[in-house]
This record gives sequence, structure tokens and C-alpha cells, in this order.
Amino acid sequence: MTSVKLLEEYKNIVDESLIVTKTDLNCIITYVNDKFCRISGYQYEELIGKNHNIVRHPDILSSVYTDIWHTIKKLKKTWKGKIKNKKKDGTYYWVEALIKPILDTDGEIIEFIGLRTDITEIECYKASLKNTLDDTSKSLKENKHYTLQYEEAINKFTAILKTNTDGLITFCNEMFCNLSGYSKEELIGINCQNLRHNNHIILGDCDRLKRSLLANKHISIIFTNITKDNSLYFLDTMVYPITNIHGKVIEHLHIMHDITELKNIDIEIEDTQKEIIYKMGEISESRSKETANHVKRVAEYSRILAQLYGLSEDECNILFTASPMHDIGKVAISDEILKKPGKLTDEQFEIMKTHPEIGYAILKDSKREILKAAAIVAYQHHEKWNGNGYPQGLKGNDIHIYGRITAIADVFDAIGTDRCYKKAWDYEKILEYFQKGKGEQFDPTLIDLFCENKKLFFDICDKYADTIDT
Repeated sequence: MTSVKLLEEYKNIVDESLIVTKTDLNCIITYVNDKFCRISGYQYEELIGKNHNIVRHPDILSSVYTDIWHTIKKLKKTWKGKIKNKKKDGTYYWVEALIKPILDTDGEIIEFIGLRTDITEIECYKASLKNTLDDTSKSLKENKHYTLQYEEAINKFTAILKTNTDGLITFCNEMFCNLSGYSKEELIGINCQNLRHNNHIILGDCDRLKRSLLANKHISIIFTNITKDNSLYFLDTMVYPITNIHGKVIEHLHIMHDITELKNIDIEIEDTQKEIIYKMGEISESRSKETANHVKRVAEYSRILAQLYGLSEDECNILFTASPMHDIGKVAISDEILKKPGKLTDEQFEIMKTHPEIGYAILKDSKREILKAAAIVAYQHHEKWNGNGYPQGLKGNDIHIYGRITAIADVFDAIGTDRCYKKAWDYEKILEYFQKGKGEQFDPTLIDLFCENKKLFFDICDKYADTIDT
């Protein structure tokens, strides 16, 4: 199934379950789904091209919209909150809203998307309950009756857990059971940490949660949980410490909203961006004498070296995705030089040596972590440990670790695989070459790691070997 088809299916899911709008940078509506038309009372044609303030309700203070605009446009962050809107017939409705700026690969906003859930009934319950509780003539029995209805409405929209101070579950509502796939009987008494992905323990999220609660502070976090059948779901979670009249924390209240659909869309978009970056690397290599699997092998070698060096999982994944872009600057080098079958003249080689700076210029202004890493790799993969590389003549640890790793990966692939103009070196000769270049051309620590784990790299080289037409 193609990425485009998957994205279309995710879009359909969102359209069916949420109230959706899209606007341009001036808040002019460019898209609404059927749910928005139904709740607002407007026809599709009456909304497209209009300013989104067509549904603005006068009860909502202008400061709220100022805050929304500042968050999504100035900070380029997602705004979440409750909004009261006005229908075409003058009545109102309430929504729980998430408004997100959509950014291009350079980090610039291209549009805004709004995802909303109808909470009109809940807000009406709240208003009704407040009025009822304010009326002292109502009996306690009546107040309890209204409170139970309000709680029921909340429970249908929100997943709730209660845990004791040791993290053991003492209460769970039906919504949480539905999300997790466990029954109440299976959940009561187990540690809530056991329901979470192990990454939260590795990254220290669970410890951070405990520290905040011990300090009597609430904490907001997005948890990745695992269902009974081992699938993932994502919860936007707020955990509150509950105290007794003496101020002692006696239990923890977890209030959670399911954001699995939105998270899956984000993952799919991120995967698509990675695929585009990878294809851009392939395009840059396809113009030169490099082979089809060159960028794939360089990516694999780079990730293995990064893992052996001790970089974090996130850094290893970033470098894996970014390293195929190391020669992107070659797109500006003429075919006369790039595809020349023989040795380059001194003048031609000087032109070829400009490709790191060109690649850096293409990528350096991006706000995306992967493209920022790609800019570093493109700029520094021809630097040498002894300072005799180019274009900057950086030396030793002044060369970014991404550049030092990709330099070894790129050279190993160049000498370790067949080309139309040469045969691959045997592995013993490659090891001798690296030992000779250790501390001169290459980072000595990385060369030691390569040689100590040479089988990992040789296996990748064999696995993704090219067939060269002669």
C-alpha cells in the first residue's frame, strides 16, 4: 500500500471522527468537512473563501484568539482548548479544539488545520450543574443526581485512572478499558507503568513523573501505551496528585485523551518526509558514477558506527536518515565533470570540491532536525582528522561526529564495492587502508570501532551489493 493511499485512509478516518477545517495563512477557510457543515449550519459553499471568524461567538474574549494566533503563527506550535462558536442561525455550540500549523520542509507555515470534538452537551451539563448547585433550595439528593450525570458525560469522552502513591491502579473507567483492551478486573492492582512502552523507562519519563508527583505538582505528558493485544495507542495525559486535608498526597488522578489517530498521521507524515530525503540522496548519486545502493549502504554503515560510538537512539536514527544526503551538492556540478570517466584535471577537481559547500547552502536554513543534520553531513564529510580536508580544514573533534562517521561510511563504500571503472578492494586491504589513515584522515576511535566490529560492515556490504554492467 503506497504512502499516498495510507494518508488518504488516515484523512478519511479523521474526517469521519472529527470536525475538520483548514485555513490559509490569513485564516481564510480552504476546506471543511461534512461534520463542520452540520454543526455550524452552513453549506460548504458558504464557508469556502470566508474568514474563519464567520463562526466566532461574541462570548469568547478577543484575548483567546490573540493567544491562538500567537501560538500557531508566531511560535509555530499547536494550540489546544475549548471554544464557543456561533451557528448560522445564531445559536451556539462548544468544541474541544486542536489547531496545528502545517510546516513545509524548511519549517515555514503553509496552512493551519483545526481538529475539533463536539462538547456542547458536556458544557451544557456543566452550566446546568453549576446553576443547580448554586440553587441552595435544591436537595443534596438532586445535586448528586446531576453530578452523576455530569461525571457520566465526562467518562464517555475521557479515559480516567486512579493510582495509589506506588503507581498501582485503584480505579479505571470504561473508556480506559476500551482503549487498553483490558477489563477492570485485569487492571485493578497492577502498576500503570506496566501498560507503557519501555521507551518511557529508558528515557526517564516515569522517573520524571514520580518526582513531580512527590513534589505535589501535576505533570502533562504524551504516553505510548501497549494494548492487551500488543498494539500501540497514544494518550495525551495529565496526572494530578490528590491530597488529603493535611496536604499529604494520597493518590494520583490520570486524565487522558486518546490521540492515536493524530499520532499515526504524524508518524506517516514523518516517514514520508524521510522517504523524500532518501530519494533526494539517490537523485544526487544517480547523476554521478555512484551505484544504486550507495546511499542505502552509507546510511546503514553510519547508523552502525553511531550506535557503536554510543550516540542516543534518536541521534542514530537522525544520522541514518540524513547521511544519504552527503553528496546532495553534486546536483550543481556539471555532467562534464561529474561523469568524466578518467581522472579530473586540477581545475576540475577544485570545482568538484565545491559540492560540500553547495550542499550546506541548500540545507542550512531548514528548521527540521533531519535536514539540519544533513547540512552538517554534506558540509563536513570530506574533512580529515589531521585538518587537511576540505572545505573548512577542520581538525579532530572540531569536525561534528556526524561528519566523522559519514566520512568513514562513504570511503568504505567507495573502496569496498565494485564500480564500472574499478573492482572492489578485498577486506584485508580495506582494513590496512583504514589503519594507515587512523589519526590522519579518520577519527581513530571510530576506526577502532570499525575494525573491532568489521563483520557488521562487511555483512551490510555483501547484503546490498550492486550488479555492475560491464
